[in-house]
Amino acid sequence: MSSRKKISYKTSGVDIALGEKLVEKIKPLAKKTFRKEVINEIGGFSSLFDVPKNYENPVLVSSTDGVGTKIEIAEMMNDHKSIGIDLVAMCVNDLITTGAEPLFFLDYLVTDKINLNKSQDIISGIAKGCKISECSLIGGETAEHPKNFPKGKYDLAGFSVGVIEKKDLRTNNFKNNDLLIGLKSSGLHSNGYSLIRELLKRKKINLKTKLGVSTLGKILLKPTKIYVKEIKAISKITNIKAMAHITGGGLLGNLNRILNEKYSFLIEKKNLFTFNKKLFRYLMNKANLTEKEMLKTFNCGYGMVLVVGSEDLEKVFKSLKTLGQQYKIIGRVKRTSDKSETLII
Repeated sequence: MSSRKKISYKTSGVDIALGEKLVEKIKPLAKKTFRKEVINEIGGFSSLFDVPKNYENPVLVSSTDGVGTKIEIAEMMNDHKSIGIDLVAMCVNDLITTGAEPLFFLDYLVTDKINLNKSQDIISGIAKGCKISECSLIGGETAEHPKNFPKGKYDLAGFSVGVIEKKDLRTNNFKNNDLLIGLKSSGLHSNGYSLIRELLKRKKINLKTKLGVSTLGKILLKPTKIYVKEIKAISKITNIKAMAHITGGGLLGNLNRILNEKYSFLIEKKNLFTFNKKLFRYLMNKANLTEKEMLKTFNCGYGMVLVVGSEDLEKVFKSLKTLGQQYKIIGRVKRTSDKSETLII
């Protein structure tokens, strides 16, 4: 007689009970991020959020992103406590370039099998990023893909929504000699890590390699700087004409995204690699990259670039100093009769 073995969801590799246990651990983390506009609790089929009452003609702004292969560095370091901050940062830093206020955030975590401690570390980081961003973690999804996802691995995606007054939408109204202010990055942020991992593999570089007072691994895992407080503060006192979040495509690629056909950006070479200089020079030398290749791959020390009128500089500087945000004037706007581009001079 042939045996008839029971096939259940759990024997197939999905542990519903473990998933429910993770949700219970998430609830208090999410609760700490809740703004007054959150209507329901975590755990329902959908999430409800009221539009803030102080907006007369609100426009909703959305952004979605992931962390990419920086996750592999977290795996190599066996440290997943800050990767969630990266996830929030990649979404809300994009969102605030419009001048929008972040309202709420949702995440998607997929793995072969839930590791309770690892998952809690990841989502704790997401909650921390939401607190920094002054937005609410109102929902998400943790998916198990047994036998269909690499064993022990995971991936992340995030989705954020913000709001802005319709009259405050930016039009990139540049004028000659407006200035570009670069806000210091915390390091590589979350871009260029495919190149980093290839470099580590080819050159057989140990993540415990000392770089200054820290190790290379810890420096590579440093979470992406979230610029919400800085942008909100500056927006209250002056007009930011445009903003570029420096992500994939590096400093050059992302500045080109905010140009219009009448103007170019002139970036002074002496102002490049001012911040995190040791890290970027180390990578440049180890990977044998040209300066231009670096500028097309990494943020090169600036995680966000603002375009402001010269008449507003003092107000902007005062606000940034109050917040303890390091910055540098990296270039200027020039009217052009030819094609618009970002030039290094």
